[in-house]
Amino acid sequence: MMQGEKIRTGLIGYGLSGSVFHAPLIRAVPDLELLKVVTGRRRQVTEELPDVLPVEKAEELFDDPGIDLVVVTTPNRLHYVQAKKALEAGKHVVVEKPFTLRVDEAWELTRLAEAKGLFLSVFHNRRWDSGFLTLRRYIGEGRLGEVHTYRARFDRFRPEVRNRWKERDPEGGGTLYDLGSHLIDQALLLFGEPRTVWADVRNQRVGSTTPDWFHLVLQYENGRRVILDSGSMVLEPGPTWEVHGTRGSYIQTGMDSQEESLKRGLRPGDPGWGEEPAEHHAFLTESGEEGLRKERVRSLKGRYETFYRGVRDAIREGRPAPVTPVEATRVIRVIERAIQSSRTGQVLPY
Repeated sequence: MMQGEKIRTGLIGYGLSGSVFHAPLIRAVPDLELLKVVTGRRRQVTEELPDVLPVEKAEELFDDPGIDLVVVTTPNRLHYVQAKKALEAGKHVVVEKPFTLRVDEAWELTRLAEAKGLFLSVFHNRRWDSGFLTLRRYIGEGRLGEVHTYRARFDRFRPEVRNRWKERDPEGGGTLYDLGSHLIDQALLLFGEPRTVWADVRNQRVGSTTPDWFHLVLQYENGRRVILDSGSMVLEPGPTWEVHGTRGSYIQTGMDSQEESLKRGLRPGDPGWGEEPAEHHAFLTESGEEGLRKERVRSLKGRYETFYRGVRDAIREGRPAPVTPVEATRVIRVIERAIQSSRTGQVLPY
């Protein structure tokens, strides 16, 4: 693609993911041009995106030579089929997380993209959460020493099962694929592949048909434990991150602000974008010659827009994808192992 040419983009799906995250973030990158949205919510698209054409079928993107990039934000069970059709049609592809439901599907898409010389990436946006960027910085600087215990939570209080596919669809619904994808991706980005996986995955709420509670433990060769938790009936959440190393500890509460900012109509670059309130800044405790020192550290700014800037640079200039298909496949491998571990009660090799 020539420098200066816009990357003409089509979006499949205009639910929460498509309307709140992808459409605004695509439009925040001047070199990306959102032209079409596949959705039954034509009026909503017309009102919110008056310069974008709503269409009924995904084939209207696949068959359009004027579309360079297809973004898939449909229910999880459709990711593999729609991404495959887009790649076969010669389109670059972004897939909302989770990449696919099975590892074999993920590898097939990866090989197909490679064979056709096309860009393929997965939207693991929470790599650019404010708190995670801050934590990654302090781990990278060695402020915590060798991390031996990493605990991350993604809790909610939603006691009633909602009538939506994420909470009703037994094929790909539930919080393990939804929220677990975020927690697992962050852990793998920090520490790489584990040695073993153990998990307890349950339907906790009355009437739930999909998992809404999970507890995962990833064990590493050096003895490190990564503990990932999520519940749907948590009134008072614990720390979002609780990380302990040989030299220090990092404790943070609260959720990243960017999702709520997008829902309120804020966009990257607006005043306050990506900033955390002071009460959500982490406590960093370090051990030194003078004893323990505890301080509250200012969070780095969150930057979800980095993903689509990376998409642009990868398609235009051949730079690495902001999230590679191999990285996204590792997440699915952990999810597969977690489901199997929960069913058998066994600790499984990764």
